[in-house]
Amino acid sequence: MATLAAPVLALPPPDEIPEEILRTEVITEARSPLTGEPISAADYAVLQERLRTFSPDGSIVDPDIVQLIYLLQLRRWVRPILPFIP
Repeated sequence: MATLAAPVLALPPPDEIPEEILRTEVITEARSPLTGEPISAADYAVLQERLRTFSPDGSIVDPDIVQLIYLLQLRRWVRPILPFIP
């Protein structure tokens, strides 16, 4: 006669926190996007606000680099039509 495996073996350990609880847990620690060091939630909010107000439009990228990327994309689209353009 075959014995059935105990259903208790399929359950997680009793000291493990269920995933449903972990999903609703508020994260109070963060890491700096600049250096990767652990910082508090208040410092993270201040840092995010400072990065957001770095430039008027909210971007951190230099406008010259944005223009260069635009010109490279334009060149990529024009090159198949006019292949003699370097």
